[in-house]
Amino acid sequence: MLNRRQFLGLVGAAASWPAAGLRGSPIGEWGSPVFDLHFHMRAQTAANVTHLDGAGITSANLLTRTPASVQVRMLQTAAPGRFTWFCSADPSTPEGVAALTDNVKFGARGFGEMKYHLATDGPEFQRVYALAAELRVPILIHFQEVEHFEKEGTWSPGFARSFERMLKAYPQTTFIGHADAFWANVSGDYHNEAAYPSGPIVRGGITDKLLAEYPNLYGDLSANSGNNMLSRDPAFTADFLRRHQDKLLFGSDCGCTDGHGGGVSQGNNPAAARLAGKCVARETLMLLKRSTSPEIFGKITWDNAHSLLKIPA
Repeated sequence: MLNRRQFLGLVGAAASWPAAGLRGSPIGEWGSPVFDLHFHMRAQTAANVTHLDGAGITSANLLTRTPASVQVRMLQTAAPGRFTWFCSADPSTPEGVAALTDNVKFGARGFGEMKYHLATDGPEFQRVYALAAELRVPILIHFQEVEHFEKEGTWSPGFARSFERMLKAYPQTTFIGHADAFWANVSGDYHNEAAYPSGPIVRGGITDKLLAEYPNLYGDLSANSGNNMLSRDPAFTADFLRRHQDKLLFGSDCGCTDGHGGGVSQGNNPAAARLAGKCVARETLMLLKRSTSPEIFGKITWDNAHSLLKIPA
């Protein structure tokens, strides 16, 4: 939480920060403005802006756990137009479900990141799928079937086996898929044997199919999981981005301190060592720049998120 001195200092510094939210926002180093869908709010509030500026990102969507609405509002006041936000709470408790509802009333534009040890098709998540449809906000889910750390467990297990049933059962719910199982299943030969598989992608993967067939599913390209998928097979990546250009959203999920790889990135996840010392946002933006056209790059890094989250353009 900001104290008065920190808040006033942040407001003073904000005078030099560009406002965001318009397609005509400052272009910067990427050739068009960039919106980061998957940005975990830093404990030190000014650090949020430091990462954005360092990575050349115009604005971002904060992922928060309840209660965080007061801190979010203070940051939005200090840096106008640069931050929207999602909220997350445990869907297995009545208090968690109530908190999700309250935070949307307070201005949250979606649920997420929903990362819990609960089955993808379990009653707890289904309760929140229905609530997201009722409140007309998207839900961003972390799908992970392979542990990164000993005794970590799995998160939203059952993606390949049962998530399609959820897409059918909740057609009015907008889902945003993220993390290992979501992006590894782009390849048709994946069977939960590794968090981040390597090598050429086999066409016909579950995620590719679901993105093509279900208008209520979008993909969050953040983290090592998204970057790894984009890095595996350049020819496939170019075609994948072209085919799903209206369904993909740039995000970083980067923990580096400065937008250039300082500090710790990817939470010291040993399986994601390929991005150690690097800014995930930068690495993924560079991949997207060389893999597609400027028009599609602009959709994935700006237009799609603004349309989906109903951010004024």
